[in-house]
Amino acid sequence: QVQLVESGGGLVQPGGSLRLSCAASGSIVSIYAMGWYRQAPGKQRELVTEITSDGRTNYADSVKGRFTISRDNAKNTGYLQMNSLKPEDTAVYYCYADLRAVTTRGPATRYWGQGTQVTVSS
Repeated sequence: QVQLVESGGGLVQPGGSLRLSCAASGSIVSIYAMGWYRQAPGKQRELVTEITSDGRTNYADSVKGRFTISRDNAKNTGYLQMNSLKPEDTAVYYCYADLRAVTTRGPATRYWGQGTQVTVSS
């Protein structure tokens, strides 16, 4: 059974930083893309950033230059470093991983983390 466990959310003042982690565990064969979505109250879930297995990254315009995604393939873990945080970054952040497990038949399957609250407020 595959699980994604997120950690690192919390309350931070504007201009502050947080680092989110997303650790995948279980009978994993390969992890392809990893990334984060976020959902603010009353808004649709939006893609924040993603990283491919070979390290290519993509960012939403609203976070470019402030957020950095990385991954440690040996640990099956992704990281999201968030700097210069703004109140509009307040949301629940959900990580995902497109992966093949031992039991996967066919293409990769997307697994989701449980979500972690990020609140940016003074």
